[in-house]
Amino acid sequence: MPTPPLASGPEGPGALRPLLDTVLHALQDGTRARGGPLPAGGPDAVAAQVRAAVGDVLPDEGHPDALHVLVHTLAAGSADPAHPLCAAHLHCPPLAVATAADLAASALNPSLDSWDQAPAASTLETLVTQALAHEVGAADALVTTGGTESNHLALLLARETHGPRIQLVHATNAHHSLSRAAWLLGLPDPVVLPAPTGTLDPATLDKALTGLRGPLLVAATAGTTDAGLIDPLPDIAARCRAHGARLHIDAAYGGALLFSERHRIKLTGLEAADTVTLDLHKLGWQPIAAGLLTVTDPRDLAALHQRADYLNADDDTEAGLPDLLGRSLRTTRRPDILKIAVTLRTLGRSGLGALVDQVCAHAHDLADLIDTHPALELHDRPTISTVLFRPTNATDDTVAAVRRNLLTDGRAVLGRARLDDRLWLKATLLNPHTTPQDLAALLTLVEGNTPR
Repeated sequence: MPTPPLASGPEGPGALRPLLDTVLHALQDGTRARGGPLPAGGPDAVAAQVRAAVGDVLPDEGHPDALHVLVHTLAAGSADPAHPLCAAHLHCPPLAVATAADLAASALNPSLDSWDQAPAASTLETLVTQALAHEVGAADALVTTGGTESNHLALLLARETHGPRIQLVHATNAHHSLSRAAWLLGLPDPVVLPAPTGTLDPATLDKALTGLRGPLLVAATAGTTDAGLIDPLPDIAARCRAHGARLHIDAAYGGALLFSERHRIKLTGLEAADTVTLDLHKLGWQPIAAGLLTVTDPRDLAALHQRADYLNADDDTEAGLPDLLGRSLRTTRRPDILKIAVTLRTLGRSGLGALVDQVCAHAHDLADLIDTHPALELHDRPTISTVLFRPTNATDDTVAAVRRNLLTDGRAVLGRARLDDRLWLKATLLNPHTTPQDLAALLTLVEGNTPR
């Protein structure tokens, strides 16, 4: 058997070209076979289809059609975030130009743990992270795998800067990764404040901070997972300053509002944070993964410094080779910055802002439809692009059953959220190509699956 071709090097493009054609045809055929936003039949049916397609995972002899078969199987069995009726999670349809750039990153395969593995990628990462940090009002930014890693890293930097007894304070609306990070880092149990309106109340925070001894780390949220709500950031920042508390803002969802002239005002106060989580594989249309953590004081990053002679020997760094090891908790890192850079340069601020404006407008359109629908109840007007609603007078069991029926039939993908002690259907609109007809069809499906 001849040695398989490589993706990079002089022969790489020629080797990839026919394989890409195979992949594109398999994606197209698999999407057609699925026929909707989700494969029908539920977990057992999908698992059976995958098992049948895979067969022996590691056969004695390979199969030349494995690429087509497995890509087709994955496409046929995937939830398609580009389908207008797939609106459950912060799971975006990636831009074609970003996906194409991600292919180049995979083919070239730089590793951002030393300059000699990623000469151009390391410079590109520096330029883009600094630009995005300045957009937030910070001094620097690190690339992460997403919001969870960014939040973990934020708590680590706080611990290393202020000591191991620093205590996290957040509301019940905060992302679960924050309390998990506190546990992983051996921090004291977080102080969790009630948030009956869905956001952190500054007066409640002020009272809590008054009764606590420092050091303290307050975590606010700009774009909650359940409803897309934004905490009152300026007031929270003022309370943190008054009590000498460090401030982290989890803007994994809402951070991309910065690109919109219309909506960026909702993030006023973001610049007051010591660290900010951003996640462009949510409201940024990037293939996973595309997270960042911005840092206001670059001195905080000294905590990440590591020395490994084969990666950043003293004499190499003294001779001018950049030290990349202190830019992440990871060692091997793929150049996720390339797809972000390509997107920023291709669309510009106006292009990205237009996408943000479109999905926010879609959310308001859906809210309008629900508001005027006698059989549906709207939770509240959307803040970003998340809309919560439920069939009027339905029980929580009915709401849950409606969602599962739609999932099992493969006809629509809606999320769920519990607010005001009730269960709500959640539509997270991240597809700028969604039409008013798509929104109406989604509501028709919900109504048609609700027992009368």
